[in-house]
Amino acid sequence: MSKIAVEPADPRAREARQLLAQSHSLMASLYADEDNHALDISALTAPDIRFLGATAQGHMIGCAALALRDGYGEIKSLFVAPEARGTGAAAALMQALEDIALAQGLPKLRLETGEELPAALALYERRGFRRCGAFGSYQDSPASVFMEKSLVQSQ
Repeated sequence: MSKIAVEPADPRAREARQLLAQSHSLMASLYADEDNHALDISALTAPDIRFLGATAQGHMIGCAALALRDGYGEIKSLFVAPEARGTGAAAALMQALEDIALAQGLPKLRLETGEELPAALALYERRGFRRCGAFGSYQDSPASVFMEKSLVQSQ
């Protein structure tokens, strides 16, 4: 696969909508409705959301969003097309989200995922995320795994 570029994207664009539909379908196949916390396309266009697309050879192969919260950034909607997995697209998206959070002065990143997504859990752990308790409006649930990563360098 050619070089992967990560740039701001519009979640309403055709390729982004297709990726989000695949992501939502996967989540619906793995989790009950009450355990799905995906943002819909209109929520992904809110002023406090930074939506990114990863492209290779002129096609969007992945997407992710950063929700700017009070005191942290929350990673949302990270998804890479099945045929593009293993290319580094997810890591490139994660780096771009971290760069945005740092530029916004956020001290940490948080996310919610699930045990049914072992590749995602492994990615987050490789990138320095550690399990934590529920945050924001989330409730503790056996289906959810909450993780966070400090962006503040130790002195």
